[in-house]
Amino acid sequence: MTMRCALYARYSSYQQRAASIEDQFWVCREHAGREGWKIVRTYHDAAISGGVILRPGI
Repeated sequence: MTMRCALYARYSSYQQRAASIEDQFWVCREHAGREGWKIVRTYHDAAISGGVILRPGI
């Protein structure tokens, strides 16, 4: 049976690059591919503090 997974990426401030999310997804997709996992969904939050629990992407 193939393991199914979801990806979540974020960055916390406007001083970081928006491309950071795509960079994180790229790393996660590479890992999932090596493990044989099927990615079924992706979520992200941009420029939202990690101290905020109610982030839209979660």
